[in-house]
Parts: sequence; C-alpha cells; structure tokens
Amino acid sequence: MTILANRPNTALLVIDVQKGVVAQAHARDEVVGNIARVVDRARAHEVPVLWVRHHDGGLTLDSDDWQIVEELVPGATEPIVEKSYGDAFEDTNLSSLLEELAVGHLVVTGAQTDMCIRSTLHGAITRGYDALLVSDAHTTEDLTQWGAPAPKDVIAHTNLYWSGHNAPGRKGGTVSTAELDFGRAFATELPPS
Repeated sequence: MTILANRPNTALLVIDVQKGVVAQAHARDEVVGNIARVVDRARAHEVPVLWVRHHDGGLTLDSDDWQIVEELVPGATEPIVEKSYGDAFEDTNLSSLLEELAVGHLVVTGAQTDMCIRSTLHGAITRGYDALLVSDAHTTEDLTQWGAPAPKDVIAHTNLYWSGHNAPGRKGGTVSTAELDFGRAFATELPPS
C-alpha cells in the first residue's frame, strides 16, 4: 500500500471534466454520469473530492470551455486544483492538499485518458500514492487523424495496463463504477516484491 507515512485516507480526483475537454469525448454522457455516481458515493462515505481543471494555450482560463460540465457541481468545500500540465501534481497545490487530508490512496476519474489521466496516474505512483482508476469513468476524444487508436481502444488499453500496475509498496488497479466500494478500495495488500 502507499509508501507515504501516516496517509491512511482515500480521496477522489475528478480530472478535467470541462466543457471544452469532453465536448467531443467518447461516450461523454455515460462517462459523465458514471463520474457523478462516483462523486455521490464519495460524498456519502465522507471521502474528499478534489476537482482538477486544466488551462493552457488551447483552453483559456475563465472561458466557457474551461468550466466544469453542468452535470457535475463541485461542493462548496471541495478544492479545485488549477493546472497547466498533464500531470495534476506538476506545479499545483495538489500534493499539499492531499497531505493536509492525510491521503495516500487516490481514486481517479476524468479526461483525457491518453493525456492527463495517464500522466496523473503515473505521477501519483511515482510520488508514493496508490492510484485506482475507475474503468468506466474516464474518456478521451477521437485523435485517430493524428495516428492514435480509436478512443474505445485507448480506454481499453489504459484499463488493461493499469489493472496490474504496481511499484514497491504502491499499487494501481482498476474498478468499475458499479464495483467501487470506498470502504474496501485499498483493502487488498500487495504481494511481496
């Protein structure tokens, strides 16, 4: 389990579910609905929900496309982490927020699978966190014209390789929205290295 000392808690990250990011996303409505269910479940279990919102040259700060989608509304006390790199930990206050909350385990949802989701998952593991990806609560847009696989294949491949990802004292993994249980998400110990 996490190699971060005195970090027994779990938090939910909702990454870049912004109007401009998911406007053309694969299975957009289904994925946003699943994220809403995961957020509701986290709140019911008093698991902190942290929202991540991206801005860069293609996604302007304070624009309509920069806003979180209408179906998802951050709670008044739920932090919004502003970022401009793929990895939500880079040049943000995410690490300090998680430290304040004694979080060592992350449940990850959002967009885009092949960019900010992957970057943040790997960033979490390298920083000592466990990171569980909700397999049907992340998505990406169609980038096949630039040589990428179809979105459903990007999502399936990410779920496949993350399902068995681990590092010494840390674990990745996947779980569906229906199977996610915040009380047991990180209950299984890793096999010895």
